[in-house]
Amino acid sequence: MTPTWLDTTEAVDKVFLYIFGISLALLILITAVMVFFIIRFHRSRQTKPKDIPSSCLWLEITWTLIPTLIVLSMFWYGWQGYLSLTNVPSDALPIKAVARQWSWSFVYPGGRTSSKLVVPAGKAVRIAIVSEDVLHSLYIPAFRIKKDAVPGMTTHVWFRAPESGSFDLFCTEYCGLAHASMITTVEVLPADEFDSWLQTPQEAAGTAKSRQLLEQYGCLACHSLDGTPRIGPSFARLAEGEKVQLAGEAEKSAIVNREYLKRSILDPQSEIVQGYPAVMPSFRDKISEQDLQLLIDFLLQTDKTSTSGERRP
Repeated sequence: MTPTWLDTTEAVDKVFLYIFGISLALLILITAVMVFFIIRFHRSRQTKPKDIPSSCLWLEITWTLIPTLIVLSMFWYGWQGYLSLTNVPSDALPIKAVARQWSWSFVYPGGRTSSKLVVPAGKAVRIAIVSEDVLHSLYIPAFRIKKDAVPGMTTHVWFRAPESGSFDLFCTEYCGLAHASMITTVEVLPADEFDSWLQTPQEAAGTAKSRQLLEQYGCLACHSLDGTPRIGPSFARLAEGEKVQLAGEAEKSAIVNREYLKRSILDPQSEIVQGYPAVMPSFRDKISEQDLQLLIDFLLQTDKTSTSGERRP
């Protein structure tokens, strides 16, 4: 017999509504009793204080037993929800989520990558979460899931999107200056469209391939392609042979060329551009030589073409 699982949304919502319902009922009951006592035992009605009984066994048993049963029932509902969140369906689609300052990238079976989490509607998805630098946290409110991305270990979470649509995905663990910009989306596609998307070859030549690498390595989280200021210098302002003023020493500058860009990627702390914080992580041992050269080729072209392929003024 095939086991059944509650969707994460249903599992969390059931527990929330149960606890909220009990809390609301207790609020109404306690408020009503309080109002009754205020009216019933007002000084105008009770001019003389009544004797206070030393003990009342049945009352003490009642106010001990009922809260205990309520708390135990909350625990039971919470435990059932926890099991639903941790027991992953055996047919779940495996996806790897890579967190870094300050972007997400997702790796699918077959090696395809994307900067957005693309999933099929109606199918369970199991996400293995890793961090390349600091503590992050993957949060998808629409599906009631939140899981930390911890450096040096892999955490897991699963969900099932019931229908197609676009949903927000956040990092909810403060991870540095651009933490608030570490936002992407979950794109839920019909099953047949997702299969077609997954099987479509991703390899492309020239600018399209380079743009894919920029997204894959999280470069666009800090650098823009259109001159918009972000945490790091815009790629639109690069030009081979141009001088870049470095921080710390007023007279020190660097010439933009292949060697400079290579140093900036593999050892970014060695030469910080003036006016920008020293927060870029090193990509040494994280990027292949082929990808590195493709990125450098692209960066040396961005002063000539915009992202739409038009000539820059």
